[in-house]
Amino acid sequence: MPMGLETPSATDLLVVGLGNPGPEYSRTRHNIGWLCLEAFGRRIGIEIGRRRWRSRVGSGEVDGRRVWLLEPQTFMNLSGRAVKDALRDLELGPDSLWVVHDEMDIPLCRLRIRTDGSDAGHNGIRSIIASVGTNAFVRFRVGVGKQPAPGSSVGMRHVLGRFSKSEGEVVEKVVDGVAAALETALRSGVSRAMELYNRPGSLGCEELR
Repeated sequence: MPMGLETPSATDLLVVGLGNPGPEYSRTRHNIGWLCLEAFGRRIGIEIGRRRWRSRVGSGEVDGRRVWLLEPQTFMNLSGRAVKDALRDLELGPDSLWVVHDEMDIPLCRLRIRTDGSDAGHNGIRSIIASVGTNAFVRFRVGVGKQPAPGSSVGMRHVLGRFSKSEGEVVEKVVDGVAAALETALRSGVSRAMELYNRPGSLGCEELR
């Protein structure tokens, strides 16, 4: 069983939020991982501001455990390089890795926490799996709404686009809810977070499809 599923561990933890650097990508669907990670940092008192491992980084101690927050600045498709470097230098394995990322196969206002699985077409997750050599790490898959039509080019435009006005009204609830789920996982274990948050309505807003 992967570390931290039943009870929190004293081992250091690396929590990665995925996104793309640059103002043109700010607050796009693809960058919701960064928004959630930053909100989580505020909840547990960790500021993300230092530069290391080609990333923006913050760290602090929570309940006796060193927690590292990482925002790779390599662009999404190369996220795995930064993650691999951080795991190597921190002497951590993939069982101490959590990744927060957008998922367009899940409706907005839904979160699905998984402990393994394929990349499901997400380039950032694909890069991490290739770099660390396993798919056995925790993912916080944040729904950003399904693409309007089939096709990879349509999907890319969808995730690189910004939320609509109606969607934007609930994004803050999504971000706050995911941050709360991360804190629950940290303090009470991933299994507990899965019980509470892998269900409709857990983020405090109505699903938008």
